[in-house]
Amino acid sequence: MRAAVTAATALTATGLMVIAPTATAAYADTTGPVPVNAGSSGAVPDMYKSNTGSRVRVNQVGYLPAGPKNATVVSDDPAALPWQLKNAAGATVASGTSTPRGLDVSSGQKAHVVDFGGYTTPGTGYTLVVGGEASHTFTIGADVYDKLRQDSLKFYYPQRSGITISDALRPGYGRPAGHLSKKTGDISVPCLKGTCDYRLNVKGGWYDAGDQGKYVVNGGISVYQLMNEFERTKTAPTADAAKLGDGTLAIPESGNGVPDILDEARWEMEFLLSMQVPAGKPLAGMVHHKIHDESWTALPTLPHQDTKQRVLYPPSTAATLNLAATAAQAARLFAPYDPAFAAKSLTAAKAAWAAAKAHPAIYASPDSGTGGGGYGDNDVSDEFYWAAAELYLTTGEQQYADFVHASPHHTGDIWRERGFSWDHVAQLGRLDLATVPNKLPDRDAIRQSVVQGAEKYLATLRAHPYGLPYAPADNVYDWGSNGLVLNNMVVMATAFDITGDAKYRDGVLQGMDYILGRNALNRSYVTGYGTVASHNQHSRWYAHQLDKRLPSPPTGTLAGGPNSGNEDDVAKAKLKGCAPQFCYVDDVMAFASNELTINWNSPLAWISSFIADQKGIADQHDAAGRQPAPAQVLYRDSGSNVTIEITNTGPTPVDGWTLQWAFSAGQTVDQLAGATVTRSGATVTLANLDANRVIRPGEKITIGYVEGRPAGQASAAPELFRFNGAPISPTR
Repeated sequence: MRAAVTAATALTATGLMVIAPTATAAYADTTGPVPVNAGSSGAVPDMYKSNTGSRVRVNQVGYLPAGPKNATVVSDDPAALPWQLKNAAGATVASGTSTPRGLDVSSGQKAHVVDFGGYTTPGTGYTLVVGGEASHTFTIGADVYDKLRQDSLKFYYPQRSGITISDALRPGYGRPAGHLSKKTGDISVPCLKGTCDYRLNVKGGWYDAGDQGKYVVNGGISVYQLMNEFERTKTAPTADAAKLGDGTLAIPESGNGVPDILDEARWEMEFLLSMQVPAGKPLAGMVHHKIHDESWTALPTLPHQDTKQRVLYPPSTAATLNLAATAAQAARLFAPYDPAFAAKSLTAAKAAWAAAKAHPAIYASPDSGTGGGGYGDNDVSDEFYWAAAELYLTTGEQQYADFVHASPHHTGDIWRERGFSWDHVAQLGRLDLATVPNKLPDRDAIRQSVVQGAEKYLATLRAHPYGLPYAPADNVYDWGSNGLVLNNMVVMATAFDITGDAKYRDGVLQGMDYILGRNALNRSYVTGYGTVASHNQHSRWYAHQLDKRLPSPPTGTLAGGPNSGNEDDVAKAKLKGCAPQFCYVDDVMAFASNELTINWNSPLAWISSFIADQKGIADQHDAAGRQPAPAQVLYRDSGSNVTIEITNTGPTPVDGWTLQWAFSAGQTVDQLAGATVTRSGATVTLANLDANRVIRPGEKITIGYVEGRPAGQASAAPELFRFNGAPISPTR
């Protein structure tokens, strides 16, 4: 949601609860009683001056044993301070002195930094003690992010529209299907008065945020990131595809043979496809910008209780290009699982691209209507670049490659300090061109540009006393700052996947410390994670703060984070004059800083999965956490004829082998010679024959096959193989 809520009444199951704009009755914070002085000003609002706990701020969830471990201490002392790391029994297991860092402008605090990365022993109940003050407890362990990988993705199922949410699958969160009424639901939705003469069935998809609106441009970046999280498993040496596989998310589609993360993404993709203007109508192929109620609903209102008229807003070029990009991406990812859906998606993507080129400047107003956010964007050159990139990656067609190369976003510095977002999406195209196998001649330069972006964010992080890869030059934190922080971390993580350089991985780990408690508020912004964690995110159905019979947001839900704008009434009353990191309230009515949204949880899920994949880091591995394979793989293709040569580069014979990779789309292995083959979705596994089971040191074996290719889709050589489970980059 991107608009102020002005309603002063909140509907509950028992009647009407009147909430004045500046009332405090609905306020709740996990850190204790909150004194309110609406007239106060200063870097630290009165409500936080003695209400953030220990001055020692840590990642309240934990640290990887071989990863960086940093903390921030709030102190005016100009001299270094002694610190002790204590285990659960209270024994000191490590000690040292802090590094004074001076004034942090984002918090208005003077700070010290503690580095205790040299300690690697796993355990729970650790605390860091500085000046007699102990931090919140935390864990050191390889599996500290495993659960968050799943929980951050499980967020999406109860966010679904148009389906009954099963209490058996999400205990405490079951509810009837929302917006299925033929009169006021999403089955037959009229356009905004005077803008079209048809109705569309646009049921399904995810509710965007804490309201019942559904927005194509916000849905686009969100579903992109879920699909990209899965696509990363095809190319990143440390990625573990099984952790995103079928049955991992406890959703209705679990067990259908398709990775659950793709099933969840499809729920949104089907909605995005339904928003396309039908053939034969004016602006056919364009995409409606959004659908929501004609006026704001009250808090709380569960989706099935909503009786307001739903309205389709006019098409926009930005929305159309979001569909072109995500449908092209879906076409290649779903090809191995559902060729018909893949073909449908690609047809829609091409139609959207043609329509956007024919209507390149239809913009949505940032203030279009009530009952939902505007999501206005008058520069769609970045959407054109992203869409062209995805269409090229899927089809390999020269027209899209030419458009990519002609775009100023292709070689320009797109790594803005504030991070990418729903209205700045050129970065999505650049990231995919760098990581998805393709035949662009300047691919190496594209990959290097991602590394340059990562260097920029890493430098910002290193300069920040809170280890934060986000520091706007104007010191004004954006709406959804936590999402931007995470998106900058995605760039660093991608640089790690490309280079294997541990400094980028370590930057991601440090950035996550901020999200999970190493911040000025000494708070984790993820529900259910940390000693003091946000749990009153703005939502009309996760509104426990307003009605105790309703649940709080699900575990793994990210709060938007500090927002210097203070657009809601709670913030205006309580946060006047706040330094950026203090511009946050864990209050259900504080929508400007504390809303939940699909596009903030999507980078949380992406980064959580990336970090969970790093659990194998150990001294005997190389920089990317990979056990070097005792083999070399040479891959050659001539048209559809493929030859693979495996050479044993180790000192001992290989007795039995498998070679595994994931196709970029729905390619098949036909007429295979020299191995046996099994297939699971996009993943191909070749195994030895009896005749070539043993490969002696220096010996080479040859495998050949004919590659079948889906109609209209490109075929790019795989860039990651696994020989007996160990990753190898092939030579050509």
